[in-house]
Amino acid sequence: MITVDFKKISIRPNDRILDIGCGTGRHTAAAYQQPEVSVIGADISHSDLQEARKRLCFHDRLGAHGRGRWTLLMANITALPFEDASFDVVICSEVLEHIHEDAGAIAEIIRVLKPGSILVVSVPRYFPERICWALSNAYHQTPGGHIRIYRNHRLQRLLKTGGVIPYLHHYAHSLHSPYWWLKCLAGHDREDVTLVNLYHRLLTWDILTKPRLTRFLDRLLNPVLGKSLVVYSQKPKGVLFQTVHSTMKKPEYF
Repeated sequence: MITVDFKKISIRPNDRILDIGCGTGRHTAAAYQQPEVSVIGADISHSDLQEARKRLCFHDRLGAHGRGRWTLLMANITALPFEDASFDVVICSEVLEHIHEDAGAIAEIIRVLKPGSILVVSVPRYFPERICWALSNAYHQTPGGHIRIYRNHRLQRLLKTGGVIPYLHHYAHSLHSPYWWLKCLAGHDREDVTLVNLYHRLLTWDILTKPRLTRFLDRLLNPVLGKSLVVYSQKPKGVLFQTVHSTMKKPEYF
């Protein structure tokens, strides 16, 4: 499930792309399909990086890439092991809602972004997320779960304060919102609810086959029910960095 619309980003050969909080590598793999780019997927979870490696190796076996290269490493978003102005594009998808120090994370991301380059951030959208919180305490109280809900204006203000200029936003994955509402209503951890399992099968089928009907419905409903908010920002030219991080750590490559 790809949340970022790569058609809305200008990516050139030899660009360096960072997918921070890459998880199991869905956006790292999608970025790897761009022509002749260098992609780094970074996450704090060792097990997620293992799955990301399997995904990227599978892409290599299929030849489903843009003849670039990929690297995975373990890193903390609030102390990134990169020099200032290292990346042409940074993607941070569904990460900030998990982090207590979101302003510090944004500052670090912007520090490693080159002047004039693009940052894409996605978070759960306020309206669908608020319903999930109302239906299930376990949904947001599980360790490592969501600790805050962003409105669009709050996220954009956070980005502006950090030093980038938001210029575009959209919503994504409207068909996923009812699934999460059903899951929260039935019990967040339950796996024996037939309706929830059937809906999950429908979403999996949709992701794998991309039929025209569901793609049309998703686009049609995104402005109202989109599960994710995606904001595209640019770092102003002439701004080399925000701060020099004094605790930069040596990267642990995976």
